[in-house]
Amino acid sequence: MAETVEKSAKLSDVARAAGVSQGTVSNVFNRPALVREEVREHVHDVARRLGYRGPDPKGRLLRAGKVNAIGIATAEPLSYFFEDPYARGVMEGIAETADAAGAGISLVSAANDETLAWNIQSALVDGFVLFCIEGGERLVRLTRERQLPFVALALGAEDNTVATVGVDSFAGGRLAAEHLVALGHRKFAVVALPVRPGHSESGPITLADVDVAIYSTSRDRVHGYFDVLSGQGIDTSTVPIVETQNDEPTVRAALATLFGGRDHPTALLVQSDRAALIAIDWLHQHGFDVPRDVSVIGFDGIAEGQLSRPRLTTIAQPLKDIGRSAVAAILNGMPPGRQTMPVELVVRDSTAPPRG
Repeated sequence: MAETVEKSAKLSDVARAAGVSQGTVSNVFNRPALVREEVREHVHDVARRLGYRGPDPKGRLLRAGKVNAIGIATAEPLSYFFEDPYARGVMEGIAETADAAGAGISLVSAANDETLAWNIQSALVDGFVLFCIEGGERLVRLTRERQLPFVALALGAEDNTVATVGVDSFAGGRLAAEHLVALGHRKFAVVALPVRPGHSESGPITLADVDVAIYSTSRDRVHGYFDVLSGQGIDTSTVPIVETQNDEPTVRAALATLFGGRDHPTALLVQSDRAALIAIDWLHQHGFDVPRDVSVIGFDGIAEGQLSRPRLTTIAQPLKDIGRSAVAAILNGMPPGRQTMPVELVVRDSTAPPRG
């Protein structure tokens, strides 16, 4: 019987049992400073006895039309926000700006399509920042159905109807290749991010595969690399490209492919810092000196790159600024179209002229 009372107790029940008006009970829970202390204590005692825990915050927020929270969504598992260095860097900027605005953050993710759809539809938020690393089009579709403001980060497909914040990957690719060419390198290989959706294995791909890639980030970085290399008279058809999933198993498999023979590249153009750090570790384990035997350049500018041995040369994205801009776009409104942030060549110790 007690359980039934607890489930059915309402604000009106508390008011009747306490001998006060419903407005007084509402003030006790929502504006306690308006109610005398002895009345507050009496109402709370009655509420506890009846099993009433206060007004439903969801109902109050929905009636107000604003919940003062931003959803951060991805189709990756929830661990992505904590394990991926790119995500952590962007989240720093998101958290700083949300804190300054007094807004909360709600992490929304699911590897399962059905669960992801439910999580997005049920999230109590005013808008979404979408980490479109994988499944970006699905995230955009689900969020559009929710009819809330949203901003996409790293959206693979080009869509001018979506508000996006990102960097010029083509320009970043050019900067990376220009740096290695200026050091005297002529033998290159590309360690790429995913090119083909739903393809979970690593392996060699061709420039034709890259040209029709759905993910513009991977495609544009390769095109930036090859724009510089072809301008230097290097036959880009001889430059191997190996697709990875930006994780340890596939990056290590890619390195085994690239260095399986006697003739190997002297410079690696790697499309993420995470993959570049895995590559450096693999090279060291297999007797290669970085950078004297092989130069490695990454792309992202994550904090871990400053701590590696050797310290990682990279194309740095303004990760915190990307997060700040995304939150500001949700809070202040951002029209469809792309906001492009600058990239920067950061030269450290993982690149050097080739031997001899």
